[in-house]
Amino acid sequence: MPTALVTGASRGIGKAISIALAEAGFDVAVASRTLRKGDPTQEHSQTVHKKDTRPLPGSLEETAEEIEALGRKALPLKMDLTDRAQVEQAIADLLEAWGTPDVVVNNGRHIGPGLMDLIVDTPIDEYAKFVEAHAVSPIRIAQLLLPGMIERGNGTFVTISSGAGTNFYPEGPRPGLGYRLGKASGHTLVGSLLSEYGDKGIRAFNVDPGFVLTERNSLDVEEFGFDPAWAGPPAAVGAAVAWLVTSSEGDALQRQDNHAQPLALERNLYPDWRPQS
Repeated sequence: MPTALVTGASRGIGKAISIALAEAGFDVAVASRTLRKGDPTQEHSQTVHKKDTRPLPGSLEETAEEIEALGRKALPLKMDLTDRAQVEQAIADLLEAWGTPDVVVNNGRHIGPGLMDLIVDTPIDEYAKFVEAHAVSPIRIAQLLLPGMIERGNGTFVTISSGAGTNFYPEGPRPGLGYRLGKASGHTLVGSLLSEYGDKGIRAFNVDPGFVLTERNSLDVEEFGFDPAWAGPPAAVGAAVAWLVTSSEGDALQRQDNHAQPLALERNLYPDWRPQS
């Protein structure tokens, strides 16, 4: 059976991608900071001006239960993307349990001060955390898993990117430079994977999910001026990612920025959720 690794899989987009891959026939290793039901929600502040420890639903245990209810295997892995030693240990545990996965989805992100802050308000050390989570940890995961993929002759990587990382001249101050820096640095991995290892069977995609009404995003839609009526459901992104990694038609979409919500609608991968005028 094919296997996949999805980071940031305790809730939101990562959970939806994990379930979509399970529906497509994958056993799924799911990684995040929140391992079990009832674990305290770790701080998820987006600004230095307000500490945020509001409880968030979701855990790897619950995602694993839904995967197993679909008849697939699940492997929960504790992984904080800002802790390199923990990332390396999680990958070691994955390799020992299942070997090299067929698909890696770098979905997990860092949420912290700087995400919605101005340059001078963001503590300098916070910038490094965004780069570590969005770029360095995915690179380290690739370093550890590429040898097995190359030996086998195939493997697929997906980076869940963002317009925040590709729009270098935003019209407003949000999101902050910390988040934009992290997403921009993470966005470059896919191109290097393709240029260096594409001829060895490695596929790779950048996927921009658009604005999605996740459990986390739903807390702040009014404060930061988002319109929830037009937000996409996480499952639509999951459907788009599952199609990309399983369809040969996806090969033509590797060297571009793929927008998950339009892709899901254009390919009839998910019912239209948009409000009718």
